[in-house]
Amino acid sequence: MAKYYGYTGKTLRINLSRGKITVHRLEKELMVNFLGGRGFNSKRLFDEIKPGLDPLSPENKLIFATGPLVGTMFPTASRFNVSAKSPLTGILGDSNAGGHFASEMKFAGYDQIILEGRSKKPIYIFIDDDSVEFRVADHLWGRNVYETDREIKKDLGDQNVQIAVIGPASENGVKFGGIFANLMRAAGRTGMGTVMASKKVKALAVRGSKSVEVADPGKFEKLVEEIEGEIYGHPQYWPRRSMGTTRILMVANMMGFLPTRHFTSGVFEHAEEVSGEKLVEEYNVKTRACFSCILPCSRFYVVRKGKYTGLCGEGPEYESLSSFTARIGNSDIQVALKANDMVNKLGLDAITTAECISWAMECYEKGLITKEEADGLDLTWGNEETILTLIEKIANREGFGDILADGVRKAAEKMGRGREIAFHVKGLELIQADPRGLKGYGLGYAVASRGGDHLRSEPFFELSGDLKRGLELFGIPETADRLAYKGKGKLVCFFEEWCAVADALEVCKNVAENMEILPFNKAAETIKAATGMEMSGEDIRKIGERIVNVERGFLVREGIRRRDDTLPKRFLVEPMPNGPCKGSKFELEPMLNEYYVERGWNPENGVPTEKKLKELGLTYVVKELGKLGVKIY
Repeated sequence: MAKYYGYTGKTLRINLSRGKITVHRLEKELMVNFLGGRGFNSKRLFDEIKPGLDPLSPENKLIFATGPLVGTMFPTASRFNVSAKSPLTGILGDSNAGGHFASEMKFAGYDQIILEGRSKKPIYIFIDDDSVEFRVADHLWGRNVYETDREIKKDLGDQNVQIAVIGPASENGVKFGGIFANLMRAAGRTGMGTVMASKKVKALAVRGSKSVEVADPGKFEKLVEEIEGEIYGHPQYWPRRSMGTTRILMVANMMGFLPTRHFTSGVFEHAEEVSGEKLVEEYNVKTRACFSCILPCSRFYVVRKGKYTGLCGEGPEYESLSSFTARIGNSDIQVALKANDMVNKLGLDAITTAECISWAMECYEKGLITKEEADGLDLTWGNEETILTLIEKIANREGFGDILADGVRKAAEKMGRGREIAFHVKGLELIQADPRGLKGYGLGYAVASRGGDHLRSEPFFELSGDLKRGLELFGIPETADRLAYKGKGKLVCFFEEWCAVADALEVCKNVAENMEILPFNKAAETIKAATGMEMSGEDIRKIGERIVNVERGFLVREGIRRRDDTLPKRFLVEPMPNGPCKGSKFELEPMLNEYYVERGWNPENGVPTEKKLKELGLTYVVKELGKLGVKIY
């Protein structure tokens, strides 16, 4: 039997309906063609999830996976992907988190863990190296994330066991419940916690004592030292270390794309009061890193005065901070910290939660929703009581919260109002960056395989303004101009492939991609030293392209076409009203045309061509789509 390097070489399948546990040898084909993490999961979902499947049925599968660098000394290799068909969007569901859970999963001996079926009663699963136990969780059902983590550690007599937990929101069927590791490391998007709850699994607790071997330790150590030097010497090192992603808030405000009061403005007049700088000055007390990371960008905060004195926790990241301030018109940073703490404890996705609240507030302002319909709550912008009450109501599916608990698309459908201002793509709510001020990011939202999301592409290059480098890299200077649309199809394709590789390796995109530490050639060199697999930089890019295409195949099976690759109407027809982006609109059609041509997809319907799929070794996708009557040209 050939030895595995970088990988553990094992996939753990847990059938909850039958109580059956099996361990399978990791297929070489998966390693060579999909690399790890997100790549493994997306391939499994395409192979094992039938089109049209109800996401909350026992037949859905919840899959955890890590990458070949996780568990080694490689800096930032600390992440895991968790995937299933999404109950929020009805298409591919996928989320990613850091911390220490992924490395422990590797130390226990698994590259991938697949949960199938449904338990008859609430349980948590304890994986201790080769031992896998189902433990009763009746006493944990209904407990919040923090309480559950504490009780399981007490039960196991081990404060170092790594636990992925769901909160009561998922148990109550909120469609955007997340899975939380290390209390606050949220795999929050697309409702993966809700799928876990549907399987009656409260938590996955993992303890491992094994190690991860690399193929060429000397070469690997040398590469790690080189990369660490690049990270320490990078101009973004100290800003990221001191503020993490919260550094973005003031930048977004100054550049005029900070979504304020539900995307009615790109500038928030109270930005300084709720900024990352404000957190550093008055609230942050220390930093924290994920496993094997030398850039501790997470922060612990303590509230020392005011009505929330004693409140403490980790974070928040930019999305949560901005979502619970500018997006909902709230100028009190302590209210944002409280809201962040609540969504973490209750197990909610912060972005979707804030979109639902801000949608309701704009609907109220426009006279589309009455106070009585919202349980008597005052839906004026930034109302503290309403914000915190709605978070509780959503998590408990209580009153007006029940309307919002299926996400903003469904909320607008239920109310029969506000559809045009429900800001989502394919059912996934948009992040905190107005696409009228970031054309490449906006195109990324439109085509992302899990819906309105920036992490599938992260084309940060368009913020550089370096037209000369844009010409050198992409042959189009405007790729470096965030307000120009020319070249953005080419730009997004490139960054989608880079992000897919980062997610397959399970390294942090903030460093590997945003700081440009791990381009394709360097990734190939690192993979060879870690796994022994000989690949070129172009081979690595092709893996990213293959992941993008197999995910598109999954979406096409579920009926997604070009008509779905769009943005909410406001961004297409309403110019940005103020700030540095004033007058800018989003030119969707020319960007989509360029993107499809660059991708090798049919520009009429957005379906990958037979030529492209076969070029990537995805003949089985061609056959599968053909069986369903999908015309592939």
